[in-house]
Amino acid sequence: MRAQPDTIFAPAFPKAAPWVNVASLRMDQQLGRPVLIEFWDFCRVNSLRTLPYLRAWHERYNADGLRVIGVHTGGFECSRDEQAIRAAVERLGIEYPVVIDSDLAIWDLYGNQGWPARYLWDKRSALFSLHYGEGAYQETEREIQELLGIERDVVPPLRPEDAPDALLVPQTEDRMGAFSGPYEAGGVSAVLEGRGVVRANGREIEVDGPGCYLLLEHPEHTSGALEFEIDPGVECLQTCFTPGLAPARDASSPPATA
Repeated sequence: MRAQPDTIFAPAFPKAAPWVNVASLRMDQQLGRPVLIEFWDFCRVNSLRTLPYLRAWHERYNADGLRVIGVHTGGFECSRDEQAIRAAVERLGIEYPVVIDSDLAIWDLYGNQGWPARYLWDKRSALFSLHYGEGAYQETEREIQELLGIERDVVPPLRPEDAPDALLVPQTEDRMGAFSGPYEAGGVSAVLEGRGVVRANGREIEVDGPGCYLLLEHPEHTSGALEFEIDPGVECLQTCFTPGLAPARDASSPPATA
């Protein structure tokens, strides 16, 4: 969503905030270059699904002047631990700067409302556009190119459901704790901490620390039943569902009627 020109300017980062991949950054030192800021959480499946695009934009446009910054604001106690965040940044291959916002200071300065949240600031640190949630990847990349004054092919959709014309079906709502039972989704994940093994419909997943673990994945929106078992030593904080593509209608089927 485009912002009204020259109405919102980027707040400063708290001086005491810890950083990963750089010693520290100041927002006023970014004047003269566009800055893309994304609020994320390594325990949120939606944040993990946007990360490949953030990494690609950093690789593609850093030399042209774009600064990508991740603001890690944990929504769970285990994703507010600084060492766990640093380990996740390394594990996920994130090379751009990440500021740790475990006390929600930056979150409050932005008045942020969810994960992931994407803020694109122009060369004068004025808000150019913002986007909540997944999607709008091609739109964001074209906005980056507009601010940099370049024109290139954009990153193609990394998943079928990321295509601008993809038809998605609403999924089952996330459930706190471990959930077993009927669901509708394109995929099922769980926020887990501890060490041990969990089983989803007979599939074993090794848990070696806090994170969001993929349990089941389907090529399109699927109605199913989840059988989720957790060994001692592992705690499930949330069971998460992601949308899937609408199933293709059988060409031999009659068209739907109102």
